[in-house]
Amino acid sequence: MSPAEIREEVLDILSDIAPDEDLSQLDDEVRFREQLELDSMDFLDIVMELRKRHRIQIPEDDYINLASMNTTVAYLEPLMKDIEREKV
Repeated sequence: MSPAEIREEVLDILSDIAPDEDLSQLDDEVRFREQLELDSMDFLDIVMELRKRHRIQIPEDDYINLASMNTTVAYLEPLMKDIEREKV
């Protein structure tokens, strides 16, 4: 997946988890928790949804890499490329 596709996927997950949030104004540089009304369970739901949709295992120590959109995309990009290769 390209970075743009990963970003769209994360936005889709966020819209499911926080349907009342306006994601159109999301600043990719700012931490999700500073912009959205997300608690720790919501954050865990993001991780679980990524696992469900793409079978990505994210170790708890790596959760810090999912703090903002930019860090999330950068962290997921190599994992998503590996998944795409497995499908081919």
